[in-house]
Amino acid sequence: MSQSAQELIAEAGERGLAASALACLDRCLPLLDPAPDDLLRPLWQSVAEGGAGWAERLGEVRAALEETDDADSAVLVRKMLGAAPSEWDGAALRAWAEACSLTALELHQQLGGGPLVEAEERRQVRILEFLAGTPSDGPPAAGLRPVLEVSAEARRVLRAVVSRRERGA
Repeated sequence: MSQSAQELIAEAGERGLAASALACLDRCLPLLDPAPDDLLRPLWQSVAEGGAGWAERLGEVRAALEETDDADSAVLVRKMLGAAPSEWDGAALRAWAEACSLTALELHQQLGGGPLVEAEERRQVRILEFLAGTPSDGPPAAGLRPVLEVSAEARRVLRAVVSRRERGA
């Protein structure tokens, strides 16, 4: 995790921490087979609602994730979700955001490192900066659209990398 990502996580509020961790997890979904792109939608909805219904929605997503494969990378992705705190609590969300950041970087390193890891680090910083730039007294959903767009693009890139590796294996 880059120094600026660490600093941004240290300064982030609950919504930013949850969104940062969730975005890392979201970008790693192509490593699960099969995993629909909208698997994390209930959790994104909780983030948009300032944590409302977080524990219940987390349970729903965890149950849906049990149906995916057991490849090493999939196990790490499941662990990212497993580490999500059941309570919408700043300290627990901060620990989760830090863990997800590191795990996402590790997964990208396993897939070839170099430019993949650098791009993931840039995305993490970019997302944290988006979230830091949204007013804390504004609506909870503010700033989430660009975060979702960055994550969707990263999923497409990672899906292509995984597909290439499978064809070459």
